Amino acid sequence: MKKFVLTLIVGCLFIGGIHSQKKLPDVTIKTLSGETISSKDFFNNGKPIIISFWATWCKPCLNELSSFNDEFEDWYEETGLKIIAISVDDTRASARVKSLVSGKDWPFEVYLDQNQNLKRALNVVNVPHTFVLNGNGEIVWEHTSYNPGNEEEVIEQVRRLMK
Repeated sequence: MKKFVLTLIVGCLFIGGIHSQKKLPDVTIKTLSGETISSKDFFNNGKPIIISFWATWCKPCLNELSSFNDEFEDWYEETGLKIIAISVDDTRASARVKSLVSGKDWPFEVYLDQNQNLKRALNVVNVPHTFVLNGNGEIVWEHTSYNPGNEEEVIEQVRRLMK
């Protein structure tokens, strides 16, 4: 019996490793102007995408996106990556999202997940939650929380994809 359980566990780990890359689910969210868009429409001509879930009330989220903003020009030049910031603020707070993004002048695409459908589909519990997608739209890495310097870990994941 022990041997059977061990074989079952090893088999599950093996299969889990093979299927660890998952595609971004097809969920509708909104642009800052209120238009509906599908997450399946996120593309970057075969180059990596960083997706960051955030909220206006989340200081670590704003720190992470600010650090991405500081590095974006160099990262883009090196890798051609795209950064997508998805706010999980509710409908009432969406006006704050628009004004905050306008004031920050971020070079990323920003979307609203007001009903948190994409957040739930990706099992995002806490923000900030960051994903790295390869050129095929598969999630290859994810991370929750932010501490200064974490942006280096994110770009290192992107660099690995470029090799």
